[in-house]
Amino acid sequence: MLDIRLLREHPEVLDAAMAKRNSSWDKERFQSIDAKRRAVIAEVEQLRAQRNSSSKEIGALMGQGKKDEAEAAKEQVRAINDRIAELSTEQTEADDALHELMTHIPNIPAPGVPDGKDDTENVEVKKWGTPRDFAAEGFEPKAHWDLGVDLGILDFDRGVKLAESRFTVLSGKGGRLERALINYFLDTHTAHGFKEFWPPVICNRETLYGTGQLPKFEDDAFHVLPDFFLIPTAEVVLTNLHRDETLTGDTLPRHYTAFTPCFREEAGSAGRDTRGIIRQHEFDKVEMVMFARPEDSDNQLKAMIEEAEFLLQSLKLPYHIVNLCGGDLGFSARQTFDLEVWLPSYGTYKEISSCSNCGDFQARRANIRYTDPSQFKGSRYLHTLNGSGLPAGRTMAAIMENYQNADGTITVPEVLRPYMGCDVIGPEELR
Repeated sequence: MLDIRLLREHPEVLDAAMAKRNSSWDKERFQSIDAKRRAVIAEVEQLRAQRNSSSKEIGALMGQGKKDEAEAAKEQVRAINDRIAELSTEQTEADDALHELMTHIPNIPAPGVPDGKDDTENVEVKKWGTPRDFAAEGFEPKAHWDLGVDLGILDFDRGVKLAESRFTVLSGKGGRLERALINYFLDTHTAHGFKEFWPPVICNRETLYGTGQLPKFEDDAFHVLPDFFLIPTAEVVLTNLHRDETLTGDTLPRHYTAFTPCFREEAGSAGRDTRGIIRQHEFDKVEMVMFARPEDSDNQLKAMIEEAEFLLQSLKLPYHIVNLCGGDLGFSARQTFDLEVWLPSYGTYKEISSCSNCGDFQARRANIRYTDPSQFKGSRYLHTLNGSGLPAGRTMAAIMENYQNADGTITVPEVLRPYMGCDVIGPEELR
């Protein structure tokens, strides 16, 4: 959430920010509600002063034996109290309307965010690795959805039977590869100083509000009960670990990680990446979350990107990094860099990690502060960051396609062999 003083005193800043996002905000409605709210507050303050004066006058009149005048003053006080009660209701309604409007306003893009209307105008900032030339090796590569079925490690039909489309059953070495990736990611992050958590995968409404999924994106969430949801990412629960808390500045930055299943309705992605395991309703992901001082958050974003890069480079998967333009920037992010891995089936790069600096946007919603007596009095909002490190399903798809062999087997990346207990994934015995 943004600082209301910014919207009130510098609406032109938000005008420019929304233009960069190819969006808009209801400035006139905000200013109308805000003006009404301030007028109500001013009238209440005036009435309270008048009530205090009248109350003192009642005592004086009673002391002078002027009973009728005292009763008239009392009636005036009662009328003032009735009016204050009416105004209190009006202020509550204005507060609620203002809060509702502000919860739908996205974060302000950072200065380094490029202009652009959508993902076609994201800016490539780095490329690593060279995509494999299968033609030179004399065979046509398979897409992971065909390769996995032929090997017996991906079962889409049974996923549909057990749930619906976009759910997949992994079997044999498919399940082992998923588990190997999760363990490798967690082992790497914890070795690099991240603290591991094992949070719930069901959260309450306040938790999703804190990171910006609610109220705007409720249609994309899996409801369990009216006010409980399956989490779309561990970012939600890791960030909210410190909701309504004040951290000490000498404990920052904090680096957290967690593996969780993730659940998404994907209500706004009909027809996109429906084949295979790229866009599933349920998927496994290892997440990174950081809490940082405002002046250090951009450095922490670089560190998060490097951590995701380390995983892809150790797996020897070609990728590039793009700086998301304003029109493709997520709701809570002030800046995002996507790492996109090469997938032969698409003949292009597909997102595998999204690393974002949210500034104090989530911290304001979740009320997460920090103190530093040597620098300032009281407390201030810190900055939150999040990034994939990495999703197991998309990484598995990338490994299957980039490491496939002419005979239909898959070579296991060297760093995963201790976890897999084998060098090659061959056909599973059918049962």
